[in-house]
Amino acid sequence: MEMPLKPNVLDDISKEHWIAAPPLRHKYIKDDDGTRVMVEDESGRLRLTGSWLQSELLVTGCIVAALGTENADGEFEVLDTRIADLPRQPQRWERDDIDEGKIKKNRPNCGKIAVVSGLGIGDDSLSQLRLDLLTEYLLGESLGDEEQTEATKISRLIIAGDTLANSSTIPSREQVAIRKTTSKTYGYDATAYNAAPTENLDSFLSTLLPSLPITVLPGASDPVNVSLPQQPLHPALYPKGRAYSKLPIDKDPQAGWLDAVTNPWEGDIDGWRFLGNGGQPIDDIYKYVSTEDRVQMMEHILRWRVNVPTAPDTLCKFSGWFQLPFQL
Repeated sequence: MEMPLKPNVLDDISKEHWIAAPPLRHKYIKDDDGTRVMVEDESGRLRLTGSWLQSELLVTGCIVAALGTENADGEFEVLDTRIADLPRQPQRWERDDIDEGKIKKNRPNCGKIAVVSGLGIGDDSLSQLRLDLLTEYLLGESLGDEEQTEATKISRLIIAGDTLANSSTIPSREQVAIRKTTSKTYGYDATAYNAAPTENLDSFLSTLLPSLPITVLPGASDPVNVSLPQQPLHPALYPKGRAYSKLPIDKDPQAGWLDAVTNPWEGDIDGWRFLGNGGQPIDDIYKYVSTEDRVQMMEHILRWRVNVPTAPDTLCKFSGWFQLPFQL
């Protein structure tokens, strides 16, 4: 129960023993290169050394095999390493043909897949302007004839995380108490909730969906659970667009016209196999390595066959999820 005069032990501790939160780190490594690489299994942990490690892109959580010798200091000097690397990739429609037990000769032509991320839909005019420009391009209503022809080849839009802008900070008890005493109009306090971002999202989806199917992945700034795997965006956020979603009882693995999926996500679109996430694994891997090439990090996720290698060390994940959907 919340009472005005009820003592709160947590408030007393926070006022007497307040400790500042650690600063935000853009990189975990330093220029003086004080990083130590360790290999760990059921028997224990052993430090790795050698010049070979300087040429390898490794982060915590990678599954590797190391070849080398133990030196006088008790460290393992690496001469070579091996990772799982890329498995055989199925041909287009191969997985569907295996499930159906027969090969279909007449298949629909596949267009292009548009991928966007970090839309950051909010209630400001700049956010709405970006959405309008993107909508006009995807619907072929802008630019010249050549660009419009290319836009008509887009067969699906994938929104890969951070669809909505960052939410406001959690109010303190004092701010909540002030809000409770303020007068409300028609029982609604506009300062406590702003529906404009979700309304703009719903308007954006409902405008595109009659012409273009959409797959939506949640991200770090979206209103879903923080720990991976993140659950799909709730249909209540887009009441107009959810009319294009599949029914919950529909078990068809093919993507629907509006497909709200988990993060990470694996699925089939027009016979091609897709694997995606909302960007948190890449942002976390970026802090471990000196390179700025995020495409290289995405490639190594596939070669390591671990979708979220740094979880749960520096990235939140649900306990017990040891294989799917993190190991490939």
